[in-house]
Amino acid sequence: MARARIPLPTLAPAPVLAVALASLTACPGDDGEGSSGNDEVAGTDTATDTAGSETGEDSGGPEPCAAQTPAEVLDCVDAEAYTADLEFIADLRVPGSTHWQAVQELCVDRLTELGFSVELHDYGTGINVLGTLPGGDPTLANEAVIIGAHYDHIPECTGADDNATGVAAVLELARVFSTVETPRPLVVACWDEEELGLIGSDAHAQRTLDEGQVVVAAFAYDMIGFTDDSPNSQSVPEGFDLLFPGEYATLEANEFRADFLFWVSDEATEALGEALDGFAETRGIPTIGAPLTDALKTSPLLADLRRSDHASFWDRDLPAMFLNDTADFRYPSYHCFDGGDDSIAKLDVEFAVDVSAATAGTVAQALGL
Repeated sequence: MARARIPLPTLAPAPVLAVALASLTACPGDDGEGSSGNDEVAGTDTATDTAGSETGEDSGGPEPCAAQTPAEVLDCVDAEAYTADLEFIADLRVPGSTHWQAVQELCVDRLTELGFSVELHDYGTGINVLGTLPGGDPTLANEAVIIGAHYDHIPECTGADDNATGVAAVLELARVFSTVETPRPLVVACWDEEELGLIGSDAHAQRTLDEGQVVVAAFAYDMIGFTDDSPNSQSVPEGFDLLFPGEYATLEANEFRADFLFWVSDEATEALGEALDGFAETRGIPTIGAPLTDALKTSPLLADLRRSDHASFWDRDLPAMFLNDTADFRYPSYHCFDGGDDSIAKLDVEFAVDVSAATAGTVAQALGL
């Protein structure tokens, strides 16, 4: 997850922010620029043995998903498969490093084996891995649902939560949907260079816009694995109480425990956020959502709600949703700021699996299942 662009907040009200928000008008999206490559790949064998990349049918792993409704999809998410990928991905992944390359190859190999059409999207400074699975309804062939997570990280920090948890979720959802016939096509993205300024997703979003692809929803997973049920373990951005009084009241009633999934939507994906609440409830996960109006989603005043790859789509007025555990607002080892490592041992892996399941149901709904 990209580093905060404003100082760490307190829980105190912010009258200046309140005045600014009251005077905001709609902000147009930033068209941005991004080059794109178009290298088709057939997949390699480099990462297949390191994280159980074979399909369930070949390896004796999870059974193919036979779900016919979004609710049924939740039960297809496999904890062992998720954990195996998480354990492999969680290592130093600075762009250009050996393990960065290995995770890139894992994304390529896995998506290829699952039947996706896979592309190495070389946009000049980095490489996105993009996999596409066609939908079953020809009339919806241009209406894509995107799920993605960034696979890069910063030097000298393992990055288990940021963002091995997100990449493992994306790969597990790719496995689940590889055997589910959905009306709309699914695009799975392993984005590069998020930590350098959302560069990979920016290039992907711009190319998507240039090609005229309709985006029903882009789901960005970034840090979904840390919880703390101690009182006052959760903080919020300055002014959050003014902009989201109901959500703030929920936090206050729960003594600011960091035990929930946080989602942020734009207007177009707000209904999917509400669906996510329902699916998460069936898995026992508390959720707090922050739906933003189109007048706010591109505002620099809300920088802390724009700190990951969903913002690349918002800047082009493409619908997107952010799913996360709030990063440094609850996790001391975010970017290893506390001098310790961002390691799997500090994470609530069961929570991350449940988040993956709940979001799988939400993605299935977006896909028209």
